[in-house]
Amino acid sequence: MAIPYPHFIATEKAAMDAGLLHPSSSPSVIFTQDDLKKIAAYKAVEYVESGMVLGLGTGSTAKHAVERIGELLRQGKLKDIVGIPTSKMTHEQALSLGIPLSDLDSHPVVDLAIDGADEVDPFLNLVKGRGGSLLREKMVESACKKFIVIVDESKLVNYVGGSGLAMPVEVIPFCWRFSAERLRKLFQEAGCVAKLRTFGEKEEPFVTDNGNFIVDLYFERSIGDLKAASDAILQLAGVVEHGMFLDMATTVIVAGELGLTVKNK
Repeated sequence: MAIPYPHFIATEKAAMDAGLLHPSSSPSVIFTQDDLKKIAAYKAVEYVESGMVLGLGTGSTAKHAVERIGELLRQGKLKDIVGIPTSKMTHEQALSLGIPLSDLDSHPVVDLAIDGADEVDPFLNLVKGRGGSLLREKMVESACKKFIVIVDESKLVNYVGGSGLAMPVEVIPFCWRFSAERLRKLFQEAGCVAKLRTFGEKEEPFVTDNGNFIVDLYFERSIGDLKAASDAILQLAGVVEHGMFLDMATTVIVAGELGLTVKNK
């Protein structure tokens, strides 16, 4: 998807830093969805300061932020940064960019995390984990003083699950069908369908970095009280974690056809 992108002062610096906008650009520039993700990511990195411990997110949007942090380190514009990656994929990316890495054992308090999201509701509650890294993402991002979420406007929903796409739940492989059925029954009034996440032609189970499976939940209607839903899911033996990130985001940066919108908690 490509859309015309008018000039806005709040947007132009991030777009120029991302190499997507130039002083001679026409008043209406065509940007792809990935361009919008990159602009939002570069805007988020403006919040990063030297000396910070950073949570490094995972996914198609967060990768742009990690790339930008690596670039600023090489340029000497950032110094003494320590990154805590939220997945093996991000760990490899950060190493390739020369970003110093550590973990929560050594840095139990994180200054700032930057990550994408699959859904954002009007109260800045999130669905994350469609990339499969929800457990490590939640561990790191729950330890943050500030958590900046970067999305394009397609991720905005009226309620959690409102996109009709998956709300992931990480489960142990042992008797995963039993766990999936219990999850489905929890939300049967919302028209829930529970499916094991698979990949490839042979439809092998997707395995997380932690050696677990993911059961994707699909809802036809709102599941209601999110805190109650969260508690009910986590009370099921065999469930490791779910992809609802409730009251965690402090700032959401949305890139859309009218420019960047910054929403603060």
